[in-house]
Amino acid sequence: MAGPAPAIDIQPVHDFAALAPLWRDLESRADGSFFQSWAWTGCLAEERFREPWLLRARRPDGAAVALALFNRGNGRIFAGRPFLLGESGAPEQDSIFIEHNGILIDRGAPEGLARDCWRALAATPGFSRSNWVVSGAAVTLPADLPRSRTVRVRARRPAPFLDFTASDGQGAPVLEQLSANLRQQLRRSLRAWDDIGPLTSEIAATPERAELFLDGLKALHQTYWTGRGKPGAFAQPFFERFHRALLRRAAPGQSLDLIRITAGERVVGYLYNLVHQGVVAAYQSGFDFSEDADRLRPGLICHLLAIEHYRRAGMRRYDFLGGEARYKRGFSNAEAELLWLDIKPKMLSFLGRSIFFPDLAA
Repeated sequence: MAGPAPAIDIQPVHDFAALAPLWRDLESRADGSFFQSWAWTGCLAEERFREPWLLRARRPDGAAVALALFNRGNGRIFAGRPFLLGESGAPEQDSIFIEHNGILIDRGAPEGLARDCWRALAATPGFSRSNWVVSGAAVTLPADLPRSRTVRVRARRPAPFLDFTASDGQGAPVLEQLSANLRQQLRRSLRAWDDIGPLTSEIAATPERAELFLDGLKALHQTYWTGRGKPGAFAQPFFERFHRALLRRAAPGQSLDLIRITAGERVVGYLYNLVHQGVVAAYQSGFDFSEDADRLRPGLICHLLAIEHYRRAGMRRYDFLGGEARYKRGFSNAEAELLWLDIKPKMLSFLGRSIFFPDLAA
């Protein structure tokens, strides 16, 4: 016989320090992403979430089985002020770009708890008549939303990944699992780098070393993107400030890996990977795109060496995150889909007035 359903409440947050242990406890019992961890969510939280609201589902013993942190953003005169899941609503602060976003749920929670959480949100004063914004959500999220809501997909992005546990590739070096064409290209580039100097990779072992590698990554990243007429990820000052704070926040089962790949004295590139419960998210990078880059393929070589390191370390997945790119598909053997959603209350027009459509399934 099933026990009582978890009690769900939505309350403003007044103390982020008190929320931290509650969140980390549930995090250890959930299969969430790095972007749902307290390391990410709690980083500069007081600055990012000016009007924070917490959705919490609790068992009878008081243990949390679901958590979600919303912020009430600014709005236009007629559009109102939306609630954003895991984001601030300020473009500069949201330049850190959240993905694999959603309600954090205990892996042993009752089936349908996510749906119950969204329905509770729709029945809460303030939330019921406001728009909700969820960025980087799983493609399955709209199915959990109440019927009193309409969903507009602002963006839809593939998120290719390499599943290390796939039966057809387990145990084999990464290079041997790739297509014949990509394998040939990489072997040719590996020989070219070997002529320059032996390829080595180093993961920063201290926060100070990580800061140094982030400096190098920033320089190469910005040189490439500004050279193409784009601002680059570091154009927003908050982006860098957030990540320098994040570097010191890893919890057990996590790491923030700043990796430098060199060939002799020459830097091939840097990778910045978020590692959480066996999943590696390839978050940011900077490569030496000099005139010989077409022959040396620095980006491909850096990812190849990193992927092989994580395969040997027993990771489950190397996730290239959202966005279409040929190199991502070349390394990947699976793919997820992420959605950027605007979720609005349905309204009906009655005698010239707009009324809200109730959730008949609630």
